[in-house]
Amino acid sequence: MTEQLTTGTDVTRMRELNALSIVRALRGNPPSTVTELAGRTGLSRPGADVIVQGLVADGWITVVEPDGSSVVGRPARRYRFNAGTGHVLGVDVGAHKVLAMLADLDGTVAWTSRLPVDPGADPAARLAVVDAAVDECLAAASLRPEELWAITVGVTGPVDASGRTTLFTPLPGWASVKPAEHLAARFSCPIQVENDCKLAALAERWQGAASDADDIVYLLAGMRTGAGLIVDGTLRRGYGGAAGEIGALRAVRWLTAPSHLQKCASLPAGIDTDDAAAWVFAAARAGDKAARTAVRRYTRDLAVGTAALVLTLDPQVVIFGGGFSRSADLILDQLARELRRTCLRVPEIRASTLGAESVALGALRLALDEVDARLFGERLSTPVAPRA
Repeated sequence: MTEQLTTGTDVTRMRELNALSIVRALRGNPPSTVTELAGRTGLSRPGADVIVQGLVADGWITVVEPDGSSVVGRPARRYRFNAGTGHVLGVDVGAHKVLAMLADLDGTVAWTSRLPVDPGADPAARLAVVDAAVDECLAAASLRPEELWAITVGVTGPVDASGRTTLFTPLPGWASVKPAEHLAARFSCPIQVENDCKLAALAERWQGAASDADDIVYLLAGMRTGAGLIVDGTLRRGYGGAAGEIGALRAVRWLTAPSHLQKCASLPAGIDTDDAAAWVFAAARAGDKAARTAVRRYTRDLAVGTAALVLTLDPQVVIFGGGFSRSADLILDQLARELRRTCLRVPEIRASTLGAESVALGALRLALDEVDARLFGERLSTPVAPRA
């Protein structure tokens, strides 16, 4: 064993592993001294110091010069992970808009581009808006396409292993589209495609209302209803990517639940379908009896599918997200009452804190996970964008 450990290959690998441990100790943590890093990684202080200086030279970490102090002696230098050495992109392709977010390797958003798109747009027109939003982010950050480290695209409908929404999607013609293949013509980094509900669930656990939970049911509530599931801290996709699509079962009434808002008796004539729900929620707050009835019926139907998921998974929290989350004040208490009628244990129900940005933020999180898995899980070389 001793002879094997002294071979050049093993020494090189040991240095790589130690460098990885230092980088992991810095990611997501405040700037740290060499002594703190040595304690956190189990390395000797002299060994940690040598590795830190090498990582500074390679660009993985930067020096934080100590502030002036009245304390006798010079304060120790601190080091931090150089998150700006790379960037990732998250894109939310929706029915009415495309939202692109560019972030550094710590997940700090550097630029956001939100562009409208016609709900009836064909795939080519929608992909053109995707390209425009992505280009706007890159131009704002003065980045070239080859400098991106990972991209994740969020779309409506279940996503299979090829990145297509083969089962169903409300986007016209989108079932034939392969977003990853389209973007791969310009970008050489890894590109993933994932369902919007699942990405929103990831975002809420990362930065939102479920940051303290490992077992989560996320409800995307709007004119379309869907769910994202996180169990034991892991996003559940299912064999074919359709986990959480309980709304496909007509008996749970998710498909028809929004119609209660669209058919509210007091709804003004001629109001656009897309604006009906907002009008009903506002009228319900103002005391309109018909609007309150419509909201109650909507919530009752929403509770059927939610109860099925709660009874199946027994989550710690249910996150109420999507476009209707802006009216959570009208829904959450009643939703809890409905669940108490059928569920053995009612989890805490919370409103989303991320709103319309949740899908794009979840896409960023998944892109960062891809960077970690590919880069930090194997070896630590010069910090350049990994290739697909």
